[in-house]
Amino acid sequence: MAGKIFGFSEDSASTGWRKRKLYLLCISILPLMICSGMVYSILALYIVDDLGASRFHIGLIFMTGALAGALAAPMLGRLSDRVGRRPIMLLSMVGFMAAFSLYATAGSFIAVFPIQALEGATWAALGVTVPAYIADIAPARQRGWAMGIYERVWYMGWIVGPAFGGFLAQQAGFRITFLVGALLIVFGTVFMYLYVKEPWKEKQEGEGSTSAETKAEPLFKGLFDLEESV
Repeated sequence: MAGKIFGFSEDSASTGWRKRKLYLLCISILPLMICSGMVYSILALYIVDDLGASRFHIGLIFMTGALAGALAAPMLGRLSDRVGRRPIMLLSMVGFMAAFSLYATAGSFIAVFPIQALEGATWAALGVTVPAYIADIAPARQRGWAMGIYERVWYMGWIVGPAFGGFLAQQAGFRITFLVGALLIVFGTVFMYLYVKEPWKEKQEGEGSTSAETKAEPLFKGLFDLEESV
């Protein structure tokens, strides 16, 4: 379909700008998705085997994370409406970095409860702001397509992450695996800070692409534009 690339029709002058924004967002999120796949493939085993939790404790721990996310999501969504999507997305990345680093230093399963609460809130921050950011940059008739591209990044991370996390945990231990995951998020956070901007701000400053954006476009185009030939 020559008339469409990445789900955006080519009849708009801002098509390339919008497409690049989505590419850059996906690239910045991918390390987190790989890390989450790494961590969740081994987290319950770590809490039971190394920290002495029971099966019932595992249920309570994950319930704590879900409860924190449920309470935080509306407030974080409202905050992103006020201050912008980018600050909340960056805050969530820092929160993930902290949570996965803290898992590596936990001395007992009791310490995991507040870490799960932190992680639940950070998932809520990411969950409310990234779809809103995509809605901000995507034309109304292509928002579902753009969200599908973002979801592909989740699946890509969970294709790579669990196998890598299981292998690394077997070879180096649970705690090293968490620290490696946190390091991956550092790269994603730096990339997001440098290249993912508020759409309204960039529109005011001009829609011209930077050299980094131009280089990033072909990096993931082969993966994200599979539907172009359909």
